[in-house]
Amino acid sequence: MLREFLEGFKILSDSDIADFEKLVTKKHVKKGGFFIQNGAVCKSIAFVMSGIFRTYFISDKWEEVTYCLTFPNNFLTAYSSYLTGNSTQENIQALQDAELYTISKEEMENLANNNVTWLIFLKFMAEQQYMELENRIFQLQKKNALSKYKNLIENYPQLVQQIPLQYLASYLGITQRHLTRIRKEITF
Repeated sequence: MLREFLEGFKILSDSDIADFEKLVTKKHVKKGGFFIQNGAVCKSIAFVMSGIFRTYFISDKWEEVTYCLTFPNNFLTAYSSYLTGNSTQENIQALQDAELYTISKEEMENLANNNVTWLIFLKFMAEQQYMELENRIFQLQKKNALSKYKNLIENYPQLVQQIPLQYLASYLGITQRHLTRIRKEITF
């Protein structure tokens, strides 16, 4: 799965991918466990092999606000902390038992410093992060909850059903009660 994902970028050679695979470490995170928590410094990137993660922060009202969901076959990191070396304000929690492949920032930077292809890959990943953030902002500002929920179902039909209602409602910016009404409106 990791190899196929990296091959999909069509910029990395077989040896580039083999070098990467030698550096990754398999990590298991139990349901409810964390990839990173508020106050820590993120020093690695992870590739999600299995499991679903939610990224959330604690609001001024002491409420957990889920603003990102990460599904299998995607990279995961506390990106601002990873880039700056400052502590993060976010928590990245497994919603089910998960399997990750992680690589440290130091090892990733060594790859990029020794091979321009990895530098291009990192640039591409940064661009994707930006586009995902922009898309999320547009969704929050322009679309109603029903449209956002339908979009999730279209892209991740089986996985959406595995996300606890309170986290899904928080991600959509609505109450659990409103989400229950929306679910009743949609027929699968």
